[in-house]
Amino acid sequence: MSRFLELTKPRITVFILMSTLVGFVMGSRLGAPWTWMQLIHCLLGTFLIASGTAALNQWYEREGDGLMHRTRKRPIPSGRVTANAALVFGSVLSALGFAELYLAVNPLTGGLALFTLASYLFVYTPLKRVSPISTTIGAIPGAMPPLIGYAAASGHLNYEAGILFAILFVWQFPHFYAIAWMYKDDYARAGIRMLPVVEPDLDSTARRIQWFSLALVPLSLAPKFMSMAGNVYLVGAILLSAFLLYSGLKAAASRTLAHARGVLWASIVYLPVIYGLLAFDS
Repeated sequence: MSRFLELTKPRITVFILMSTLVGFVMGSRLGAPWTWMQLIHCLLGTFLIASGTAALNQWYEREGDGLMHRTRKRPIPSGRVTANAALVFGSVLSALGFAELYLAVNPLTGGLALFTLASYLFVYTPLKRVSPISTTIGAIPGAMPPLIGYAAASGHLNYEAGILFAILFVWQFPHFYAIAWMYKDDYARAGIRMLPVVEPDLDSTARRIQWFSLALVPLSLAPKFMSMAGNVYLVGAILLSAFLLYSGLKAAASRTLAHARGVLWASIVYLPVIYGLLAFDS
């Protein structure tokens, strides 16, 4: 059973649920009536469809995963789960998750989740072998969880949901460019055209880490100035944004693997802490 659990990418799913929960908390501030069962249905449905999407993604990328050192021990390339079993498992989970969100929460939430699955599997995943633009396209479904949570709590989307989406959208660039930098040889081996593979001098990668880290600063402060959070959040957002920006500037200046790893860890710290501050001080 553990091999099927591994197909769901539990660590990534936890981040997705965290993002969804923050969206729900912010959406519930509007005064619309909500219940604990509504929250449970939202998180359960998101868990199911996110887990199913992860399994289907591994089914789709099984050949490439077998060529990369960092992924060749995943359940399908290692032979612990057959491709057909992974396809059925992922499809069932995804269908159950969509049904849970559409029927037990509301149609908007279900529609947003279905869009996330479709754009991730049918646009972003195949595009990874075509062009580095896949990172930008993939950031769209990657930033959907707060919208799913917001829609689950409020029944609609507005500018607050857009701010949550924008923060997560931009955050993904320094995070994933750092990963692509660290594993560019692995990606090249599998024929995945990440930016550091296409431009191995790393100039564009370093510049984009720097630019997007800088762009995240005003976006991080927006919840305070749009009356979504208070001064505790503001102080925390300034410190977190400065920390990530500093890491990005160091990586851009040095072009070393160690500093790329520093950007990755700074981004991992940034997201749960800023979400926690937002939920606490909303």
